[in-house]
Amino acid sequence: MRGLPTPVPWGRMVRFATVGGVNTLTFYACYLPLRRMLPYFAAYTGAFALSMVCSFLLNTYFTYRTRPTWKKFLLFPLTQVTNYAAQSVGLVLLVSWCGLNTAVAPLAAALAALPFTFLVSQRILRPPAQPDPPPARSGGPV
Repeated sequence: MRGLPTPVPWGRMVRFATVGGVNTLTFYACYLPLRRMLPYFAAYTGAFALSMVCSFLLNTYFTYRTRPTWKKFLLFPLTQVTNYAAQSVGLVLLVSWCGLNTAVAPLAAALAALPFTFLVSQRILRPPAQPDPPPARSGGPV
């Protein structure tokens, strides 16, 4: 039926969550050493950029089972703008207002941003669905 959103297959959601877990570990493995050398927000930004490349490759190959292209690679950061904004706001709020430790706050912020990231990355990386063909008309009266 036209106009109705298509349901998201559970397998894709599980793969996305798995990639998110791997990407979070990648981010965290970059963030912790950078945090010792840089202010926490600069470390966060650097780790985010490094893990974004990993996220792109894992999401294209594993989550959406599509081929990476330069066009998708160049558009992928646009999908991450939402993620970066949600996580950045969450990070600052958790550290400044809630007093959460700067080693733990990025994990909580990433978890909160997950639904937004899924919706936006799916829009960029998944090929558009073909519209339903019009219903066949019978030769008899309606």
